[in-house]
Amino acid sequence: MRITALAGGVGGARFLRGLLAHLAASPDPARRQAAVTIVVNTADDVTMHGLRICPDLDSVMYTLGGGIDETRGWGRSQETSGVAAELAAYGAEPSWFTLGDKDIATHLVRTRMLAEGATLSEVTAHLCERWRPGARLLPMTDDVVETHVDLAGDDGAVRRVHFQEWWVRLHAAVPALAIEPVGADAARPAPGVLEAVRDADVVVLPPSNPVVSIGTILRVPGLREALVGTAAPVVGVSPVIGGAPVRGMADACLAALGVPTTAAAVAGLYADFLDGWLVAAEDEPPVRAGLTVRGRPLLMSSPQATADLAGAALDLALDLTGEDRAA
Repeated sequence: MRITALAGGVGGARFLRGLLAHLAASPDPARRQAAVTIVVNTADDVTMHGLRICPDLDSVMYTLGGGIDETRGWGRSQETSGVAAELAAYGAEPSWFTLGDKDIATHLVRTRMLAEGATLSEVTAHLCERWRPGARLLPMTDDVVETHVDLAGDDGAVRRVHFQEWWVRLHAAVPALAIEPVGADAARPAPGVLEAVRDADVVVLPPSNPVVSIGTILRVPGLREALVGTAAPVVGVSPVIGGAPVRGMADACLAALGVPTTAAAVAGLYADFLDGWLVAAEDEPPVRAGLTVRGRPLLMSSPQATADLAGAALDLALDLTGEDRAA
């Protein structure tokens, strides 16, 4: 069984860890032997202090490889911040984006390899040789894509900031006039990405941010078309429960698009390719011909709850293919 997922950072990473746990514990040999490929958003990427930082790729890699800070959901476990303290002492900006000492080692390796001519795909594969995430991690593109956000200034003029500044420094509290993944329309899918979607037996959309995670992946030419054309069922998990995002500030991102923060509205963003959708029992299900909707608990409150949620998504996908559900 070939499973392909499209994912962003914390929520997507935790769901995928649950998916791998579900597969490993399944009594069904087909599930235990499944091969998982994860196409990861790279539009959050940014260069700071001369280092190339890929937050979503690193969050997925660290989470699946056992090195994540479980409390924060990002960065390394048992992290220290000696370098950040020294940068602050020098007055080096930006001071609002803190890099941990262990995490900096990852960025140093990535930056050096990129400078030597390696592609982001090659760098990611090299980093994963250490972390062994149990799945194949592919950046959505090897080209540079960075999400920028337009904000209204005090003088009424529009100013553009990197997504990380809006998200981390401003906590998305300033309403976004527009969110744009700069460079996405000219980007090419990374090697293996289109094939992973087209040749999959199941495609899964974890509960990642629909605008700046899944949405930016879909902006890479060929990705949406591959999802529309794949013979695999495409199933997703709503990132919204009861009109609020499960985690983070996805509502601020949806507002920039004029999209309500509802499970039905998010499903509408994927209407041309989505076959199955898991929603919280209290949410109004989207009604569309050809879309199968199931209500179930969505909170990833424990490892077992997360594995059960991932299993429910896989059950839905296999039901849509007409296969028998595994126990």
